Amino acid sequence: MSFVSSVPQLHHIPYALWQPLPLDRVRLEAGFWKNKQDLNHRISLEHAHRMLEQWGNFQNFRIAAGYAQGSYQGREFLDSDVYKWLEAVAYDLIPNPSSSLRQLAEAAIDLVAAAQEPSGYLNTYHQLVKPDAHWSDLDHGHELYCAGHLFQAAIAYHRATGETKLLAIATRFADHIDATFGPNKRSGTCGHPEIEMALVELYRETGEERYLKLAQYFIDERGKGKMRGLGWYGAEYHQDRVPVRQATEIEGHAVRALYLLSGVTDLYLETGEEALLKSAMSQWHDMTSGKIHITGGVGSRYEGESFGVAYELPNDQCYCETCAAIASIMWNWRMLLATGEARFADVMEQTLYNGFLSGLAADGQHFFYINPLLSRGGYIRAEWYPVACCPPNIMRTLTSIAQYIATRDSSGVQLHHYASCTIQTPLLSLRLETDLPWQGKVKITVTAASDMPCTLSLRIPVWTDKAQIFVNGELATVSTANEYAHLGRTWKSDDVIELDLPMYPRLIEGHPMIESTRCSVAVQRGPLVYCLEQQDQAPGVDILGVEIDENSPLIVEQNSHRLEGISTIRASGYALDTSGWASDLYKPLGTIESRSRRSVELKFIPYYAWGNHDAGAMRVWIPRSSL
Repeated sequence: MSFVSSVPQLHHIPYALWQPLPLDRVRLEAGFWKNKQDLNHRISLEHAHRMLEQWGNFQNFRIAAGYAQGSYQGREFLDSDVYKWLEAVAYDLIPNPSSSLRQLAEAAIDLVAAAQEPSGYLNTYHQLVKPDAHWSDLDHGHELYCAGHLFQAAIAYHRATGETKLLAIATRFADHIDATFGPNKRSGTCGHPEIEMALVELYRETGEERYLKLAQYFIDERGKGKMRGLGWYGAEYHQDRVPVRQATEIEGHAVRALYLLSGVTDLYLETGEEALLKSAMSQWHDMTSGKIHITGGVGSRYEGESFGVAYELPNDQCYCETCAAIASIMWNWRMLLATGEARFADVMEQTLYNGFLSGLAADGQHFFYINPLLSRGGYIRAEWYPVACCPPNIMRTLTSIAQYIATRDSSGVQLHHYASCTIQTPLLSLRLETDLPWQGKVKITVTAASDMPCTLSLRIPVWTDKAQIFVNGELATVSTANEYAHLGRTWKSDDVIELDLPMYPRLIEGHPMIESTRCSVAVQRGPLVYCLEQQDQAPGVDILGVEIDENSPLIVEQNSHRLEGISTIRASGYALDTSGWASDLYKPLGTIESRSRRSVELKFIPYYAWGNHDAGAMRVWIPRSSL
């Protein structure tokens, strides 16, 4: 059995337990994630092109190329938004090769090429604002950060189309950077990590070992405490307080921390250096045991867009940047490849369905930068931002999301996330059909198989229990959550595997040391976290003054919301009567003998879907009525 692919084969990653599949080998079909991807294709990518024109990103390239007159517009890192958009379009072209977006992308690539200096250097801010001071502000200048996003866009475009123009631009710039930085050259690294993982991937794409060594150099340069902070931010903001191999706690700017850890894990995957994986594992445990919200959101502090201390997880004042959610997904994917442990896929899933997806509006052209778990009203998505890192980051994640579904090794295929799709590998080809996240059943049909024994491994999500697997109608195994079920046999075309993941609504409580969730619960069903939104409640019910009856049934209702297709959950609760307080803010304990409250019905919607109609209040954590 063989397949003809227009996409270049991926580099074999030597220390990965499982190998990624080229994106053309996994194609989404009708279902939840295909709907999101189609919205991205139809609306978001063209919207982003208009915004990049309106906000001056493309004009900066025209000026740098000599095609236009004028001054640089915007912050110093605006080039990166163009590159993320190009990466998103590249992956979108795999299922949509005739898309008109290709013409827009190629026009943008021509602009990028025209702006590049003969030396290979390319950064429109520094070319136009600081033409004689390249590399003079590594701490805050974002030159290497922007270069990393260029490299990722170039790799994506080459893999999607086979075209080499953008890849040639990227390698010229990478060669310039390699000639500039390293032992016995200029020292230092970028204040915003990103280039590390990009250089590793550029090595994988080109086979040029200098890029891998340069990635290691930039990682080794961290932790020397040389970078200047911003205001009260210290070296941890730049990931420069502790050398990488000595780090045990995740700290500082969340996106920077997670991009760096993605690069560190990539370096381990190529070199097998155990100290890198040990440090990454320690930081992952630190994050997941005390610094991650139930939505998968990370970066709890506005100050420095940073991680806080353990259990510092506020609801209304959390930052939870959309880019941080994306960075967490990227890092957990690499940790999954390195270890084969289901817990990393569980965090990916938690984040994908909640803290990531909340960043995108149902109309495909409004975006959250910050994702709180409690809003008192007035917070809405914007069509773009002066710092617009999140919108194109969402777009590139959606166009490439199929890469996270499956992997392969010499003995079989592993399924990590479930979406309706087709999968092609040398050993086994599959069709997946599912209504996740609304129903917990997955049907897997073998569409082609070799005559060799093959193991199909299925992740059992942490949110289920007593999962059952049937092969051709016969019960094959009963598996517990947070592990992989391995089905080994010689498969035949038309074999059918049915995965039944019991999915029921449940109440979740937080660790007692999380002050913001104490005496409260959240509602979850399957991978989805739910929330209360003010506009869904009966008149006179203020969600900021309600309690949930934790002993009442949680009732799932399909298609009962103005947003078509989503499931809602009903529960019983109480609305507090505050009339006895008049204008008093505080009273001596016992002044009011008992709480006055009335019974109400509470309606919950998926967290990702909030904020699509008005700027009303929203909350995830609900006080318990019994306490």
